[in-house]
Amino acid sequence: MKTFLLSLTLCFTLLGFSQNDPKAKALLDQVSTKVKSYDNISLDFKYVLHNTAENINQETRGDVVMEGDKYILNILGITRIFDGKTLYSINPEDEEVTISTENPEDEGSITPSKMLSFYSDGYTYEMGEKQNIKGRSIQFVKLNPIDSNSEIDHVLLGIDPQTKHIYNLIEVGNNGTMTTLTVTSFETNQTLSKAMFSFNKDKYKNYYINKLN
Repeated sequence: MKTFLLSLTLCFTLLGFSQNDPKAKALLDQVSTKVKSYDNISLDFKYVLHNTAENINQETRGDVVMEGDKYILNILGITRIFDGKTLYSINPEDEEVTISTENPEDEGSITPSKMLSFYSDGYTYEMGEKQNIKGRSIQFVKLNPIDSNSEIDHVLLGIDPQTKHIYNLIEVGNNGTMTTLTVTSFETNQTLSKAMFSFNKDKYKNYYINKLN
């Protein structure tokens, strides 16, 4: 789960570095401005992890709705609801709800809400190649970690220049592992229920409640 959230976060936060290609910076700035203009964002996505050496090929799908710092994420059979102060992780298989506090301003906190915070440190970037993917022209930006000890070799961020939306993110690790996050549906400014990001304990009367703090 943490690995997935990191990739999801990277998909929208790897934008704000030094020693960069001016054209790449201009494109990333446009994407940042476009996404920050939305009241809320709803995403469906496909997440693939592939490692040829270890013969690993895993694929999963999920969805997330975000409004400010609040979000509701469904992935790997688990629902995570963050109401702005408290995080509720609901696991139907184990009939368990884990409750914890989460500070979206904490640099160590990995949350989908950080998809709206576009600037971070640690990478340089340059314009990559442009590809035609399923009839869409996708411009890639290559991001290289500044830290020589990073476990990441490089990241490719695919952007639709027409919509200024992120299409996918491909992270290549030094160990040969490649993780790909592809946005399959992107909707904005939806009419959301006022209870969208609220945890209703009455729905989970038979669940074990695990309060971490």
